[in-house]
Amino acid sequence: MPQRYIKKILDARVYDVAIESPLTEARSLSRRLNNNILLKREDLQPVFSFKIRGAYNRMAMLSDEQKARGVICASAGNHAQGVAMAAKKLGVKATIVMPQTTPDIKVRSVRDRGAKVVLKGDAFDEAAAHAQELMAKHQLTYIPPYDDPDVIAGQGTVAMELMWQFTQPLHAVFIPVGGGGLIAGMAAYIKYLRPEIRVIGVEPDDSNCLQAALEAGERVVLREVGIFADGVAVKQIGEYPWEICKDNVDEVITVSTDEICAAIKDIFEDTRSIAEPAGALSVAGIKKYVQREGLEGENLAGVLSGANMNFDRLRYISERTEIGEQREAILAVTIPERPGSFRKFINALHKRSITEFNYRYSDEDEARIFVGIQIQPGGDMRHDLVRELREEGYPVADLTDSDLAKQHIRHMVGGHAPKVPNERVYQFEFPERPGALLKFLMSLGTRWNISMFHYRNHGAAYSRVLMGAQVEDDEQAEFLVMLDKVGFRYKDVTDNEAYRLFLGAGNGKK
Repeated sequence: MPQRYIKKILDARVYDVAIESPLTEARSLSRRLNNNILLKREDLQPVFSFKIRGAYNRMAMLSDEQKARGVICASAGNHAQGVAMAAKKLGVKATIVMPQTTPDIKVRSVRDRGAKVVLKGDAFDEAAAHAQELMAKHQLTYIPPYDDPDVIAGQGTVAMELMWQFTQPLHAVFIPVGGGGLIAGMAAYIKYLRPEIRVIGVEPDDSNCLQAALEAGERVVLREVGIFADGVAVKQIGEYPWEICKDNVDEVITVSTDEICAAIKDIFEDTRSIAEPAGALSVAGIKKYVQREGLEGENLAGVLSGANMNFDRLRYISERTEIGEQREAILAVTIPERPGSFRKFINALHKRSITEFNYRYSDEDEARIFVGIQIQPGGDMRHDLVRELREEGYPVADLTDSDLAKQHIRHMVGGHAPKVPNERVYQFEFPERPGALLKFLMSLGTRWNISMFHYRNHGAAYSRVLMGAQVEDDEQAEFLVMLDKVGFRYKDVTDNEAYRLFLGAGNGKK
């Protein structure tokens, strides 16, 4: 299978619009990891993403008749910009269907390149369905984002460049995976030319469609995908990419949101560029692989696939970075509610730096504090800290891995609510666009009292809400029917430890 792609990659018409992106050494990261880390800088392409390669190569193959009718695609990000730029270069009319949740910066970028933007639906699936309708109605040619041989060949030129830029022994290449176009094109070329090089895909742990397919031995559809790394939020690996990947990808590593955030910081420190979450996957994968394998003195390359990120996401990312670097532990600690307790607790930390400290009086006997503590990365520093505090007699809950604690609780610590019986707590995701929050509140109706509400916009297509409502036991089924009608994804977090310790009704004791 890879062989038939080699000529297509060598003949790919990408350099009318794309640049040969540099391969740069990440000096700081290389020193920290004791390996030579190389970054393939696709974030420096004219559209700040590798997507221009596949889009242009596919469109360069169009007949004159197809060019005259025009092209269409559905995309919320980098593929849209690639198609728009390619269409402008080729003098082709382009229609881009984007979800209404698409940030203005990306909509403007597509329009500035001369494409017509149609906003439809709250999610990609709705936009894609509308694009198919418009394609049939106006006889337009659809430009797929990854599931197409010519798109794959265009993306494969990244590997072609890498192979001539670095001719020394290379242990592994780490490649972000969404629908699979990039890793398929690169794997085909690398395994044909230098089969000893390991090809390693990197996916978010909540959007691992290639990993799931490799484990199952066939393409599978994920029930749902995470939204943080929106550039790779794909439920199923593409059909054409799968035919290549199943035999030519050595393994897939999955990484957490916190690890992606830490990688964005690593990239910034070495390049002074800000990668988008999907663009930083390869670096997060490299760090995890090196730690797992105990690797030293090897050459490792990663593809920085894109840098199209909203500026207002940086606040959220910076908050998660310390945990992603294993430099911060988030703990719930119970101390006596009496004078001198805070000082004694600080002494028990043995001069460790405190990054966050939240407390509000809620009980005459005990005080519960939400505290962030700086630790050294690697080893068992976090577990040692918890053990030391428990040996000092402090009840401790480690919340470092609790998404609810990091997403909501740390911003809400203010004491328990003693007079809120029958409180049920849910976390929601809903599309972030003007009026969405109001629509969400209006959809809930007025039958049940809302006892708690926390909403935070962190610059993504979707936002999260933590909501408490007073629901009698015999009304629970009706309440869930109402939530299902609202139509937003939700989960019950009433039994979550962080909620119970800091916000639950009563004093938080069990």
